[in-house]
Amino acid sequence: MTTTRGLRDREEPITMLTAYDAPTAEVVDEAGIDVVLVGDSMGNAALGYDSTLPVTMADVRSRTAAVARGVDDALVVADMPFLSFGVEEAESVRNAGEFLKEADADAVKIESGPHTIETTRRMTDVGIPVMAHLGLTPQHVNRLGGYSRQGTDQDAAEEILELARDHEEAGAFSLVLEHVPANLAAAVTDALSIPTIGIGAGPDTDGQVLVINDVVGLGEWSPPFSKRFGDVRGEMQRAVGEYKEAVEDGTFPAEEHSHVEDDLEELY
Repeated sequence: MTTTRGLRDREEPITMLTAYDAPTAEVVDEAGIDVVLVGDSMGNAALGYDSTLPVTMADVRSRTAAVARGVDDALVVADMPFLSFGVEEAESVRNAGEFLKEADADAVKIESGPHTIETTRRMTDVGIPVMAHLGLTPQHVNRLGGYSRQGTDQDAAEEILELARDHEEAGAFSLVLEHVPANLAAAVTDALSIPTIGIGAGPDTDGQVLVINDVVGLGEWSPPFSKRFGDVRGEMQRAVGEYKEAVEDGTFPAEEHSHVEDDLEELY
């Protein structure tokens, strides 16, 4: 079983994928993926929103519990949704603890900044493992003005490096680096003793994470730093189309899909 401490001792790259339901979590876990992230990306990937901002504690709690029921070995990390942390420290800690107590998560992930250093420290102190997240932080889309690459100038890169060190010192057990230059991600990785997990951050991090919809080809669009390893959307379209045709032309349900109870033949 994967643990937060065990991630530090791995020699091979860490693998992480999102999942938002038990059947998907089972597939991901059976494939041997190390970490399953119940990401607030569910807003775009599963709930039909245009961003992650509308995702609620209830949304993440329910889906984290479902994922945890589908997982035997992977580390389950619940994403802290927008405004569930960073406002009041006590409330942030209670919300994070709720995911561990009520949804069986093993850890939480926080979109990080200067305001989350002490929150990370407090959560760690009370026994809540924290995965930090720097670079592109989608919950800040309105402040950033979009989903552009971060850390592309010297000042911004140095800020990310400093924040990475601060969150490691505060007790974070790992760090996600999203949509930053590969050379910046490599420098951050070299500077930390905790593992880094990249998404759109090049090959030199300690691991990689992607959204499951992008990996299996479920959505119509994937970000340029992702890769489609399958065509689940195409297969679903084919299967649904064949079902529709079979119902309309009378070939489904066939005899083998039905049961006749002889004792009911005298019903009127």
